[in-house]
Amino acid sequence: MAQNRRTRKALRYAVPAAVAGVAAATVGLVPALATSGDDPDLPKITAEELITKIASSDTEQLSGTVKITTDLGLPALPGMEPGGDHRGGEGNGGEDGSTGADPRSKLTELASGTHTLRVAVDGPDRQRLSFVEKAAEYSLIRNGEDVWAYDSASNTVHHTVLPERTGREKPHEAPGGLEKITPQKAAEEALKAVDDTTSVTVGGTAKVAGQDAYQLLIEPKQTDSTVESVRIAVDADSGVPLKFTLTPKGGGKAAIDVGFTEVDFGKPDADTFAFKPPKGAEVTEEKLDGTGDGSAARPGKGDEQQGLPSGLEVIGEGWGSVAEFTLPDGGPAAGAKGMKGPEARELLDSFTDEVEGDFGTGRLFSTRLVNALITDDGTVYVGAVTREGLVKAADGAAR
Repeated sequence: MAQNRRTRKALRYAVPAAVAGVAAATVGLVPALATSGDDPDLPKITAEELITKIASSDTEQLSGTVKITTDLGLPALPGMEPGGDHRGGEGNGGEDGSTGADPRSKLTELASGTHTLRVAVDGPDRQRLSFVEKAAEYSLIRNGEDVWAYDSASNTVHHTVLPERTGREKPHEAPGGLEKITPQKAAEEALKAVDDTTSVTVGGTAKVAGQDAYQLLIEPKQTDSTVESVRIAVDADSGVPLKFTLTPKGGGKAAIDVGFTEVDFGKPDADTFAFKPPKGAEVTEEKLDGTGDGSAARPGKGDEQQGLPSGLEVIGEGWGSVAEFTLPDGGPAAGAKGMKGPEARELLDSFTDEVEGDFGTGRLFSTRLVNALITDDGTVYVGAVTREGLVKAADGAAR
């Protein structure tokens, strides 16, 4: 059982963080665009005009329901069976020190399956995300510098105090990155990748959540990218992104689908962002250090226990970008912390393929969107690129 706990901990960092985190950072959490009824007849608009419309949108209040479906083609991994609890025991901290309500733990659940969220936004400092679940409630509420996360399944609360802002500096991000799963934030991340390696056109119109919308079509030109296309549905009146589609080159249904099924551009009630811990709930307090990236250590934990990759670098550009970093506990031969080398090798062999190149030998973990190459010396290459693209990046770094 001790080994199983260590295995689950290693996989929690190595797989979900790589898939969910890198997908969000390099591609944006982008999803499937479904139309309902006849496509609306809207005035002609160019891709440049549509991007400008998104950037200049001044809508800061809205509420609605967002549906997220993720199909990355993740293999069945030990300790991460569908429907399993990845948040730690009831009323206790998880094996990585997180509480059941910690938003950093919740994000990994979005790496597969279908999820429904209720969303409310009132400017940059007030947001609420609530997961609609049959047997439990999970909510993330931001009200000024206070960020509350509540998990009814474990009756735990995680309270984060963000650093105060001065002047016109951008709002600090809440821990966990859950703010980025809304259609608006997904669009921002996707548009960051638009450069001369990208084809951008207007791909028709659609009806989304009862709103007339234009479809912005983004297609990578680089052959190493695993992304076939991204579609962003943009509200024709407000310029607010409503829905997204990411289609992988492998074909089939969308890899990630995020979009509004209902939306209201009215100002949410102020009580929406009020929160008081329920009676008897276990509350964990955290105050960030002012970096604005949610990276402050959890209470009572040292830097050596954070499990974060060291020496992170980016190889290449655009859609062919590959992140390179070193595992904190060495490569497969060294083994994960608390596991012997042969045990780590056996674990990797069960869901990876062996690859060779000028860099030496390693193991390849593949999904429909993000691939990762782990070399025997503990270097990791990960990105939304093909197997050939990862080997090329690793070979180039080894020269």
